[in-house]
Amino acid sequence: MSHDLESADRSDDRQPSSREQPDRRTSSTTQVDNSSSNEKPGDRWLVNWDGDDDPENPLNTPLWKKWAMTAVVAFSSATITCTSSMGADTYDGMMAQYGISREVATLSVSLFVAGTGVGPLILAPSSEFIGRSKVLHYSFAAFFLLNFPVAFANNAPVHLIFRFFTGFAGSAFLSVSGGLISDVFKNEDVGTPMMVWSASPFLGPVLGPLLSGFINQNVDWHWTYYVVIIWAFVLLIVNLAVVRETYAQELLRQKAIRMRKTTGEQRWKAPVEKSGQSVLAALKKSIKTPFWLLLTQPMVLLLDIWSAMMLGILYLSFGGIPYIFEHQYGFNLQQSGMVFLGIGTGQVIAVLTQPLFNKKYRASLKEHGGEAPPEERLRPGFFGAVLCPMGLLLLGLLSFKQVPWILPIIFSSLFGAGMVLSFTSTFTYLVDAYRPVSASVLASNSFMRSAFAAGFPLFGEQMYRRLGAVGATCLLAGLMFLTTPLPFIFFRIGARIRAKSDVAA
Repeated sequence: MSHDLESADRSDDRQPSSREQPDRRTSSTTQVDNSSSNEKPGDRWLVNWDGDDDPENPLNTPLWKKWAMTAVVAFSSATITCTSSMGADTYDGMMAQYGISREVATLSVSLFVAGTGVGPLILAPSSEFIGRSKVLHYSFAAFFLLNFPVAFANNAPVHLIFRFFTGFAGSAFLSVSGGLISDVFKNEDVGTPMMVWSASPFLGPVLGPLLSGFINQNVDWHWTYYVVIIWAFVLLIVNLAVVRETYAQELLRQKAIRMRKTTGEQRWKAPVEKSGQSVLAALKKSIKTPFWLLLTQPMVLLLDIWSAMMLGILYLSFGGIPYIFEHQYGFNLQQSGMVFLGIGTGQVIAVLTQPLFNKKYRASLKEHGGEAPPEERLRPGFFGAVLCPMGLLLLGLLSFKQVPWILPIIFSSLFGAGMVLSFTSTFTYLVDAYRPVSASVLASNSFMRSAFAAGFPLFGEQMYRRLGAVGATCLLAGLMFLTTPLPFIFFRIGARIRAKSDVAA
C-alpha cells in the first residue's frame, strides 16, 4: 500500500506544455507558422494534444475503461498485500520442513513487507520514464514468476530471499497505481476512485489470514503459494488485457516518435524529451528526498509514525489475534482466520462513509473561495484517531473465556474503520500540505509504514505469550492512544508549521 500516491503531481502529468500548439491536427504532419501566435519560438516543435477533445489524452478515456482499470489495479493491490499476510499461517509448516525457529519463520512476512517499502523508491520514478503500464505489467509478471521459488524452495534462505523480491516487485501496484487513476480522472472526479484504490491495500492483509487459514487447515502449507501463483497468473492476463498506458508524458513521447517517423522532421519533441532529466538523477532524488523530509519536517515525521504504528499493529495482529482466539476460545487455524472479518467489515464501513467527508470538504471549498486549507483533510482522522485505540482496548478487555467470542470480533471492527479513516486523512493531508514534494513525502510515509509492518511481527507472539491476550492488546491500545491528539493538534497549528517550511504548500 504504499500506498505512495502520485495523484498530487497530476497537474504536471496532464499539462506537459505551458502553451498548447495551434490546431495540432495540422501540425502533426507539417511545420506550423507560429509567427503570429503567442508561442515562444522554441515551442514550435513541441508536441501536444490536438485540443481538449483529443482521444489520445488519457482524460478522454471512456468512463467504463477508466473504471475497469481502477478495478483491476485496486484488486491487484489487494492481491499483493493479501499475499504478504498469507504467509503468517505457514509458520508451522516451514518450521517442520526447514528446521527453523518461529522467529525465523516470521521473516517470511517481514521480508515481504520490507520489499514493498523499498520497491517504490525505484519503481515509482521509473514509471515517469517508461510509463505506468510497462512498470505495472513487468512488475506483476515478475511477482508471478518470483513466487515459484517461494513455493518450491527446499531451504529457508531461498524461500525468504524470494519473499523479499516478490514484495519488491508487487510494490509497483502500491505506488504507481495511484498515478494511473489520477491520469484518467479529472480533479473533481478523482475522489471516489482514489478512495476505492487506496482502501484496497488495507483490505488485502485482512483477507490473507482468512484464505490461508482454510488452506493450511486442510492441505500442505506449500498450497498457500500454489494458490498465489494461480491467482497471479489469472490476474496478470487481466492486467495485460485491461491496463493501458495513461501517463501523459509517455503518450506524448510516443506521439512525437510517430510524428518524426511520418513527417521525416526530427525536430518534433515531446516535453519529456526536452527535460534532460536522466533516470539515474530521478532515482537519486527519489531515494534521498524522503529521508531528508523525515529529518527536517517534524509534521511529516509524526504523521508517518502515526500511520506506521497502525500498520505495524495490523501486521502484529496476524500472530496476536489468532493467539487470543486459539488460547481463549479454542479456535482452530481456519476459525482464527475468519476472526479477521471483523476488522475487514470495519474497513468497508469506513469506505462507505467517505461521501460524508467529501460533502464537508466541498462546503469548505465554497467557504474559502475554492481553496480549502489542507488541514480540512484531517477531519476523517479525528474519528480514526479515536476509533483505533478504542477498538484495540475493547478487543483486549473482552478477551476472556467468559465473554462470548463474537463480542471481541465485533469491537475489532472499530480498529479496522479507524485505520482506514486515519490512513485516508494522513495521505490526503500530506499531499495537500507538501504538494511541491508530494511524491517524496508519500514515499517517506510508505518507507516508515513498511519498516514498522516488517518489524512488529518479529516480537508480536513473544509479547502475547509474556503479557497474555489482555495485557498485550491493551498495551497496543495504549500506544495508539498516545497518537490520538495528532490530527487535532495539526488541524489547529498545521498552517503555522507550513508557513515556516521551505517545502510545504
